[in-house]
Amino acid sequence: MTRLNLVLLVAVLASALYLVQSQYESRRLFTEIDRATSEARKLEIEHERLQVEKRGQATPLRVEKIAKEQLQMRTATPAITQYATLKPPASAQASQTGGATP
Repeated sequence: MTRLNLVLLVAVLASALYLVQSQYESRRLFTEIDRATSEARKLEIEHERLQVEKRGQATPLRVEKIAKEQLQMRTATPAITQYATLKPPASAQASQTGGATP
């Protein structure tokens, strides 16, 4: 009978130690999840802030100002515009005229 009591005592102690260890691990994992969630929230806020800043930097007025001041660009007018035309290759001209080459 005392052996049975001793075995049961060891089993109870082992299960109690396992319970304490699993609760500790559960709490550790919970704090890790909470920390990761907090970091994700911070990163999301930073991403939104950067998106707003990006939209602010890409306004047409600002782009035009930088193009004029830093790149010395000017707006295109018909007076300074040059148009280029593409002449078809000789083989394409021959097929359009009926296959005869001049």
